[in-house]
Amino acid sequence: MTTTIDSPVMTAAGTERATDRLTAVLLGPDARREHGFWQRLIATEPFRRPTVPPPGPTPDERLALAHARLRTLNNTLDSGARLAADPRALAALHEWLAPVDPSLATVAGIHYNLFLGSLLDHDADRPRDLSDFLAMRRIGTFLCTEVAHGNDAAAVETTATYDRARDGFVLHTPHLGAQKFMPNTSPAGGPKSGLVAARLLVGDTDHGVFLLLVPLTDSSRALPGVRIRRLPARMGSPVDHCLTSFDQVFVGREALLGGRQGRIDDDGVFRSGTAGRRRRFLASIGRVTTGRICMSASAIGSARATLAIAVRYSGHRYVSGGRALPPLAVIAHRSHHGPLAGAMATVFAMSLLHRRALGRWEAAAQGPAPEREAAGRLVDIAKGWITWQARSVIVECRERCGAQGLLENNGMSELVTGVEGAITAEGDNMAIHAKAASELVISAMPDAPDAWGVTGPDAGPRTGDLDDLRFLGRLLAHVERIQFARSRARMARAPHGGPLKRWNAGSGPALRGVEAHACRQAAEAYADAVEGLPEGPARDRLTDLARLFALRWVQHHSGDLLVAGHLTAGQVEDLTETTERLVAAVAAHLPELAESFALPEEVLADWPIAGARYAEAYDDPGASWHTGERPVPAGRGR
Repeated sequence: MTTTIDSPVMTAAGTERATDRLTAVLLGPDARREHGFWQRLIATEPFRRPTVPPPGPTPDERLALAHARLRTLNNTLDSGARLAADPRALAALHEWLAPVDPSLATVAGIHYNLFLGSLLDHDADRPRDLSDFLAMRRIGTFLCTEVAHGNDAAAVETTATYDRARDGFVLHTPHLGAQKFMPNTSPAGGPKSGLVAARLLVGDTDHGVFLLLVPLTDSSRALPGVRIRRLPARMGSPVDHCLTSFDQVFVGREALLGGRQGRIDDDGVFRSGTAGRRRRFLASIGRVTTGRICMSASAIGSARATLAIAVRYSGHRYVSGGRALPPLAVIAHRSHHGPLAGAMATVFAMSLLHRRALGRWEAAAQGPAPEREAAGRLVDIAKGWITWQARSVIVECRERCGAQGLLENNGMSELVTGVEGAITAEGDNMAIHAKAASELVISAMPDAPDAWGVTGPDAGPRTGDLDDLRFLGRLLAHVERIQFARSRARMARAPHGGPLKRWNAGSGPALRGVEAHACRQAAEAYADAVEGLPEGPARDRLTDLARLFALRWVQHHSGDLLVAGHLTAGQVEDLTETTERLVAAVAAHLPELAESFALPEEVLADWPIAGARYAEAYDDPGASWHTGERPVPAGRGR
């Protein structure tokens, strides 16, 4: 992938400012290589917001623009295959494209990660010709979810029956519940092929769900045997979500994506090195984990963009200052800057947790199974927590911008609804958090190794200083331990009735334990980042953010921590005052902190309220102020 374009992470003179150091905290130590290309790309003309008079482009026109941009993007790459093989590059793609064109981020993520990535991951010993997909003569898509099967995708009912005589598979949709319920499968954007998840039937044996490469459309219509119908319009960015079904569609044996999980050999016999249909399915859809990383990145990029807009707008949106006082920028009010300060602490936490999860997942890729499972679980937890936090941040920022934040041209409204897609995509948040909760409840049993560093001879004192970031991290670890212990106790007391009744009894505190786990991981990542900075303004800013983030969560659980002896009554009494002081400290530097997001000025210029002269976007050349009457200064009054 091309990565030689300079990044705006450093000042022109090459000297670091506090803002530059904070940018490096957000984007990582190799920010120029990892993010510079995408930062510059979204600032170029093909990716700028089109300037058209109201009411703007239709959903179909916006979808066509997304596909045109996808081809432009592809033409800038050294290799689409290199991008597909690089999880960090895929995450960065989503981090920067999602705020400016969510539809583009969606179709690009499907093509490069789920489609090309899956093709590259399988059949390594039998390389297939990918030239049509790398040149974008055909766009790739991914069909797993069905009308009746989403989070239980291992139970999909589309079938792929091996036909020994023709040495291939007959793909079929047996009933309405087995219709594929997925985006980007219509002819919109050009000819498409899909990776279709189907149940592999050989003779009388069901070998589980595998992926098959299936041509879906030409440039204008579905291919014979393939039926594609558009679903009703969905909230958020316009993508062609469709129902796709198959009527006895034949594909050759090479269509099956094989590997250790299984393949049909030349003798027509199915062989697999993976025991169990569920394990085979998980091996087939392994790219979903990268997809969850990308959903986190999309949410982070969108939250940063909305927060940057809200901070800038609040600095040049004026309201009456009261009797005999000049107008005040709305950011002067505690009721306005307080929520933005909290959002800033959360956005930094989201970014740090994302980078921690991505790093651990990469490090564990070739390690033993327990390490891979733990790293994958952290990716899952991070995806759920980050996308939920992004929704809260985006909604808060939109509200701080009033009616202006509802207008599409100001960049927020599409992100308000778009984050809902990230919450659901690649596994619904609640489902993946419930799975993580059940695993952590077991791993946190009394005889299991201490997962939090809060027991044993090196656990440290029961109480500590609220200025100490490591102590705040231990407090969140205690919350985690308390919640999982509470879950186990409730399950033990549950009346007999099978595992579902036991889980229902303990799932509430278990899920709260997962939330505490995410917060604790983010707090630890904050502490690591602070310790990695030299003394100076950047470290001071980051310390304030870290303490504000952790103390808000500690305050939420202060009752449990007080009862358990981890906080004193005096500390609980001090929490509100300490938090308020931190809000004021963070609010004083909100513009500087928003600048650290490194959003290109060209992109910010496309959102009118991000500029002090935002009112000029609504100018009327034929109005009275252009025909003799005195104009009203832009940005003054309501």
